[in-house]
Amino acid sequence: MPESRREETEDSEGSLDIRMATPQPPYQDGAPEEGGQYSQNGAYGEPQQTGPAPAAGGKKKRAYAGQAYEFGAGANAAMGGAPPAGAPYAGSPAPAAAGYGYPAQQPAYGMPQQPMYGDPAMQAPGAQPPYAQPAYGAPQAGYEPAQPAYQPQGAPNMLQQGVQGVTQQFSQMGMGGTPQPQAAQQPQMQMRLNPLQPVDVSMQGQPFHVGDLDQAPPPIILPPNSSVTPSPHANCSPKYVRSTLNAMPTTNSLLKKSRLPFALIIQPYAALHDAEDDVPVQYDQVIARCRRCRTYINPFASFLDHSHRWRCNMCNLTNDVPQAFDWDAAKQQSVDRWQRPELNYAVSEFVAPQEYMVRAPQPLIYLFLFDVSFAGVTSGLLATAARCILESLDRIPNADRRTRLGFMAVDSSLHYFSIPRDGSENNDPRMLVVSDLDEPFLPTPEDLLVNLTECRANIENFLTKIQSMFANTQNGSSAMGSALRAGHKLISHVGGKMTVLSASLPNVGYGKLDPREDKKLLGTSKESSLLQTQNSFYKSFAVECSKTQVSIDMFLFSAQYQDVASLSNLPRYTGGQTYFYPAWNAARTEDAIKFATEFSDYLSAEIGLEAVLRVRTTTGLRPSAFYGNFFNRSSDLCAFPAMPRDQAYVVEIAIDESVTKAFACLQVGVLHTTCNGERRIRVMTLSIPTTQNLAEVYASADQQAITAYFSHKAVERALSSGLDAARDAVQAKMVELLQTYKKELGGGNMGGGGLQFPANMRAMPMLFLGLMKNLGLRKSAQIPTDLRSAALCMLSTLPLPLLMQYIYPRMYSLHDMPDDAGLPHPETGAIVMPSPLNLTSANIVPFGLYLIDDGQTQFLWLGRDAVPALVADVFGTEDKNQLKQGKTSLPVIDNDMNERVRAVVEKSRDHKGKGCGSIVVPPLYLIREDGEPSLRLWAQTLLVEDRADQGVSGAQFLGMLREKVLS
Repeated sequence: MPESRREETEDSEGSLDIRMATPQPPYQDGAPEEGGQYSQNGAYGEPQQTGPAPAAGGKKKRAYAGQAYEFGAGANAAMGGAPPAGAPYAGSPAPAAAGYGYPAQQPAYGMPQQPMYGDPAMQAPGAQPPYAQPAYGAPQAGYEPAQPAYQPQGAPNMLQQGVQGVTQQFSQMGMGGTPQPQAAQQPQMQMRLNPLQPVDVSMQGQPFHVGDLDQAPPPIILPPNSSVTPSPHANCSPKYVRSTLNAMPTTNSLLKKSRLPFALIIQPYAALHDAEDDVPVQYDQVIARCRRCRTYINPFASFLDHSHRWRCNMCNLTNDVPQAFDWDAAKQQSVDRWQRPELNYAVSEFVAPQEYMVRAPQPLIYLFLFDVSFAGVTSGLLATAARCILESLDRIPNADRRTRLGFMAVDSSLHYFSIPRDGSENNDPRMLVVSDLDEPFLPTPEDLLVNLTECRANIENFLTKIQSMFANTQNGSSAMGSALRAGHKLISHVGGKMTVLSASLPNVGYGKLDPREDKKLLGTSKESSLLQTQNSFYKSFAVECSKTQVSIDMFLFSAQYQDVASLSNLPRYTGGQTYFYPAWNAARTEDAIKFATEFSDYLSAEIGLEAVLRVRTTTGLRPSAFYGNFFNRSSDLCAFPAMPRDQAYVVEIAIDESVTKAFACLQVGVLHTTCNGERRIRVMTLSIPTTQNLAEVYASADQQAITAYFSHKAVERALSSGLDAARDAVQAKMVELLQTYKKELGGGNMGGGGLQFPANMRAMPMLFLGLMKNLGLRKSAQIPTDLRSAALCMLSTLPLPLLMQYIYPRMYSLHDMPDDAGLPHPETGAIVMPSPLNLTSANIVPFGLYLIDDGQTQFLWLGRDAVPALVADVFGTEDKNQLKQGKTSLPVIDNDMNERVRAVVEKSRDHKGKGCGSIVVPPLYLIREDGEPSLRLWAQTLLVEDRADQGVSGAQFLGMLREKVLS
């Protein structure tokens, strides 16, 4: 069988087999498969506290607002910022704010005064809280991480907390390694899961505060001794796998009754590089798996028969423990089984033995497709991209010295580049031009894909010359579709990554596209037609690429219409990503730096190659739907020619049979080849308690994971049925959940017609509103189709922390920051951030300076009454009218305020601290409140709780929900 037709799948025995690739329908059931005075405290905008000037050499701290206005202390805090330390979130009115007509008794947005999850004060009288875990992954009650090596299960652990813990241990003691009975079979040991805490989420009650988004999800509370070792890492961290429900219903009927989704948000990697992603790796190639369901041994398996056998926690089959499980072959000595990573860590990685391969591990291959049309050259894209690759050659992973690079250029013809080995007689690259776009041939296939190590000097030589080759072009055509087919032919026998850098619409040859954007359709029901794929080539070709382990990434730069809706299909089905740079031009320093920084990080990322992902579940559960950028190869197998490190995936779980166990397990396995040529399996195991109590299901619901699930569903609905249908479905779901809660759990206690919902789900109405107002879904006649399509791509791929920020951006007040904000924390060294504010203009004062950041774009909002001293300290000029509006970068000025503002902007931009990988560097725009109206309106669309762009405000939305629920 030719290499180009082989298809890797992980079969039931865990090895890989080769099957004829059969085309799968890309959709199933309509879903994509797969100078002034000084203040003593230095806060801008606080009452003027005139004091002595600082000592010579010290840096100034100014209080600018007081130079022009008398404004209440902590004005922003009073209008929605975080409360002062020790103050309750809600219930007490805000301090009176003088000026601008703000209500003197406006209540602050806030959180309830009730304690949060696991607080003993919330327990019923006399109830024992021994099982409450403080958070995901924290040790279960009685488990001490500093314990000596664990005894086999069944032996008493005398370090259990208190008398009750010891009593429990004796009652659970078994003889001869007998497995412990499940908690479900012991009525006297009924667990208490998360208690339901109703709150009134209406404006009259305790509405959403932005601080709600920083809460950890409701803790997963498992029975004692659920895991075979006392490791604090026995259950999966939410940064890798996060469930919408942290207590799952035992039956499908209860799940239906709840109206909540049961799905996993999976992010296999938490960083772009292995060194930043601390996951233990097992090198001995001893891999214990269940013979029947192929589950990997994990901390929730149990051992029997003097630990010679183990019972699978998914299907209950008893398996033999591998002979080498307790032996270190390298050191030729026995090892302590209880120290093995797979029994202590829910997330671990194995180096796979030979049987997990159908061929030698694939080398890392990058084929770059440059757009050398008039737009690609004159915008500076060609020169910038070539220079960036040149300067990033040392960053491209090449530890095994097998990495290969190829280069093609495309206008109305295809240009191949033959690069000789270093030390050859002629070191100059040769350009080979093919003008046949229908059946392009490979002129000299052997030296079009060259080894980075062996040809390094000549690759550098080529990259310095390519710009001059096309410097005088007048060719406005782009045969990118034909170039993709030719590139596929070049690398399909091995697989690899095609990186497309394009500044024009493909307008000749295969996959030819027409400029179809019609501004009269924007904001109408017919707009959805513009979001559909214009040419079927882009789906069918992407599926063909997936079968041959070829992944495609699109970097799109056009100042004109580029049909992102069609082109984004290529990354969607091949595990790639679409990066959109509208109206990019290298002549703008900010544009050039943004792309160069991102592209360099892109080239350095340690992607996984020829990867497959499968989810295994406890008997009675099954994965039923998949969302994300991959090809759904079979009912439960997701194929990734390359697995990026900056994307998340959603897998919906169905309950087919009643689950009788006290907790269910779900395991995600990712089989992949590393950039260094190792075949590895990353295993992530999550255990979730089961319940027959609807209140416990709601009390354990994860509002962020649920929002992520509905984000993917909304994108699917937008592409199949239109934007109106997608927004309506999101709103209808929110109403349905509130109605279900009222009917099933709210009882008659509505507290004067409020809107009750669990405290752990309080942010959901505002998150859903943010989703409906997002660039991808918002009703507007002002959003270009390409921008909307690119936003839909992000809604369906962003890791959860970045998705939440994209849906509900962060806003910080910079003119009155606390003294420590913008400075390194004395213990951690991390920059201290100001408290975020709710996204409403009620929190913006006319003399203020604010940062609004949605993770993709940053806005510095400068109020119309900002005093000259503030402007001078931050921007270096006292006249704000001299400031350049739009894309900008902050000047470096030697004063305290400038340094702190720059530190906050940089910290907000840094995605590493959010527990996820991303190459994106958000551009910074300066918005003057009295400046360019279009820029101001753009920034205001991020204020989710305002009526920007003719939408509904947060208060109106809650009022509408309340009416629908009460009716």
